[in-house]
Amino acid sequence: MKKLLRTKICDLFTDESKYNKEVNVKGWVRTKRGSKNVAFIALNDGSTINNIQIVVDFNIIPEKDISKVTTGASISVNGILVESQGSKQKVEINASSIIVLGEANPEEYPLQPKKHSLEFLRENAHLRFRTNTFSAVFRIRHAMTFAIHKYFNDKGYYNIHTPIITASDAEGAGEMFRVTTLDLKNLPLYDEKNIDFSKDFFGKETSLTVSGQLEAELAALALTQVYTFGPTFRAENSNTTRHLAEFWMIEPEIAFADINDNMDIAEDFLKYLIKYALDNCNDDLQFLSKRLADEEKNKKMQDRAPELIGKLKSVYESDFERITYTQAIEILLKSKPNKNKKFAFVIEGWGADLQSEHERYLVEKYFKKPVIITDYPKEIKAFYMKQNDDGKTVRAMDILFPQIGEIVGGSQREEEYDKLNSIIKEQNIPEKDIWWYLQTRKFGTVPHSGFGLGFERLMLFITGMGNIRDVIPFPRTPKNAEF
Repeated sequence: MKKLLRTKICDLFTDESKYNKEVNVKGWVRTKRGSKNVAFIALNDGSTINNIQIVVDFNIIPEKDISKVTTGASISVNGILVESQGSKQKVEINASSIIVLGEANPEEYPLQPKKHSLEFLRENAHLRFRTNTFSAVFRIRHAMTFAIHKYFNDKGYYNIHTPIITASDAEGAGEMFRVTTLDLKNLPLYDEKNIDFSKDFFGKETSLTVSGQLEAELAALALTQVYTFGPTFRAENSNTTRHLAEFWMIEPEIAFADINDNMDIAEDFLKYLIKYALDNCNDDLQFLSKRLADEEKNKKMQDRAPELIGKLKSVYESDFERITYTQAIEILLKSKPNKNKKFAFVIEGWGADLQSEHERYLVEKYFKKPVIITDYPKEIKAFYMKQNDDGKTVRAMDILFPQIGEIVGGSQREEEYDKLNSIIKEQNIPEKDIWWYLQTRKFGTVPHSGFGLGFERLMLFITGMGNIRDVIPFPRTPKNAEF
C-alpha cells in the first residue's frame, strides 16, 4: 500500500481541498454490506459521530481480499475522496487498497450491528467507546473538560492540584474510603479494640478525599481566585442512577467574594459550559437528541423528557430564579404533591432536608427554569458555611437544574475564627485534623466563597443520558470495580 499520511475522518467532511485526491484513513469497521460487484464499509475513527463510507469495487479489490473486514476489525484504506452518490453522506472513498490491521472474529465480537442495552454496554465498558452513543458522550466529556479549564483560565483563576489522600473529612459525612498499608490480617492495636494508625504509612488515619475544597481555600487566601478539578470519592452504599463511588468535582474558591458574588459566578459558569457545548458539539448533541427522542416516544406526553437541544438553549437563555430555603419550603408545603402525599418524602415544615423530588418540582413544575436556593438551616449544612445573623441559617446556595435536581452546592465560607472554632467544637470535629484550616482565620482572614459542580451531573444534563454510570468511562459503584 502506498504510504500516505492518515487523515482524520472528521476532516474529510470539512476540508474540500481533499476532494478528488488520494487519502488514507484508518479506523474500525462499523458495518459491511455488499452486492455482487461492490461492497460498502462504514468506517469510524472516533473523531466524529459520522462514519465515512468506503466503496470497494471488486474489479479493483477482489472480494476475497476483504473477507476479514468484519464489524469491529481495524483497517487502513487508501482511495480517492469523492462526492457521494448516495443521500446519506456528503463524501465517500473509492478504495484502491485495504489492509486489515486487526481482525475481529464475528463469532466473538460483542458489538454486532444491532441495538444493545445500556446495561449490556456497561458490562462491556472496554468496548462501549466504539458505539455511537458512547463516542458522542465521551467527546462531549472532553469538550466540557476543556471548556472548564478555558473558562477559569480566561477569568484569571489558578488551577490547584489538591490531595487525593487526606486526613480530614471536608463534608463531615464519614463516608470515606480508608487508605492504608497495614497488614489487614495482623493489625497493630494500642488496646484490645483500636487500631494503632501511628504504625501506618502516614502515621495517622487517612482516606480518599471527598472534596478538594478545604485545601483550595488555603490557596485562595493567597492567590485570590483558584479552582481544583479532580477525582473525589464517597463510600456511600447507593445504587441509584445519580450516585457514584468515584466522581469528578470542579471546585472554585474566591477570596473577597460574598454569597451574591458566588451565585453570579456559578450561574455565569454554567451558562458558559452550556453555550460551549451548543457551539462546539453540535453533531454529537444532534445524535443524542434523536436518541433521547426515540427512547421517550413510548412514554406518556407528560412523562417525556424535553428535547435535548431545546432544553440546553432554554437554560442558557434563562435568568436563574433565586429564592431562600424558607420560600422554597412555603411553596412545597402548599404544593399538590405534598398535600396529596405524592412525594416520597412529605414536607412537614421548616428544617426538612430537600430531596431530589422536591428540587425537581421547584425547577420543572413551579418555576420552569433553574433555581438557586439560599439560606439553609445550619443543622443540615456543613460546618464551614458562613452563619447568618439570625443564628438559624447559613449562607449556603444550591443550584437546581431540570432532570437533575442539585447540580451545584456552595456557600460563603465562615471567615470569623471564633464562630468557626465554636461550630467545630459543637460538631466534635477533631481540631488536630483541621488546625491548619482554623489558622487561616487568624492570619489575614477575608470574606470568601466557593462552590462545587459535580462533573458527572453536568454531563447527565448536557447529554440527556439517564444514568450517571453512562457519562464516566469506567464507573465505580457498590460491588463494581471492573476494568
